[in-house]
Amino acid sequence: MLAFVDHGEAGSGETLAGLLRPGCAGSNSAADHISVLDAALAQLPEHERPAVLVRTDTGGGVKDFLRHITELGLHYSVGFYGMPPIVEAISKVPRHAWRAALDGDGTPREGAQVAELTAYLPETLRGWPAGMRVIARRERPHPGAQLRLTDADGWRITCFATNTTGWSIEDLKVRHRQRARAEDRIRNLKDTGLRNLPFHGFDQNRIWLQIVALASDLLVWTQTLAFADHPARRWEPKRLRLRILAVAGRIINSGRRRRLRLPRDWPWAKLIETGWTAIQAT
Repeated sequence: MLAFVDHGEAGSGETLAGLLRPGCAGSNSAADHISVLDAALAQLPEHERPAVLVRTDTGGGVKDFLRHITELGLHYSVGFYGMPPIVEAISKVPRHAWRAALDGDGTPREGAQVAELTAYLPETLRGWPAGMRVIARRERPHPGAQLRLTDADGWRITCFATNTTGWSIEDLKVRHRQRARAEDRIRNLKDTGLRNLPFHGFDQNRIWLQIVALASDLLVWTQTLAFADHPARRWEPKRLRLRILAVAGRIINSGRRRRLRLPRDWPWAKLIETGWTAIQAT
């Protein structure tokens, strides 16, 4: 289970915390979610923590976890299961309550609609923190896609819960869907060494997870500091490895100095050569 900081599309997305769990661990374990969230918050400056928005998939849509977030005074936007009370609420939503959903760029998404279910939730939905809102999104599935038990009248229905007020439900849904950037971060971690755990022992693999997370952070911080105005700022680890980290170079002697010769079209060539010369001079 992993937590990332998301500064937006142009952000670094570094790993804040990671928890290696047994293979039998459930996806909706409130204790594990709370543990990872607390570890992630500890990595942030104290003055930044009150502005945090916690986003998860449906695994985080459990009562104890949302109650913990509420007690911390944070906002959340988490996936919500299509449980029977939610299906019942969807059936009560009038047709005029559905609004056109938006894409990430703010344009209407064809065939997709959103509606708030909070006012239609039955009394059987109990135990959730005060101030929780439930918002549903329905969309016509792609040709060939299989419908689920919670889908109705040919609509693919997904829900999420949030405690944010003052936003339109269309913008709240766009904000929640941006959680998918976490999947990009997970892919990057796999490319950095997390695709396979190399050890038989659980504790050794826990250490490996922390090493991979540190390596990933070093990559994104390097991109942020060294490539602010270069396309390499947004490259993923595979491309960084091909274009930067694994570039052939030669150590040569010239003018009674030892130099590192690199391809001139390499983004770091000038920076590395300058630094190498400075090291030799000292």
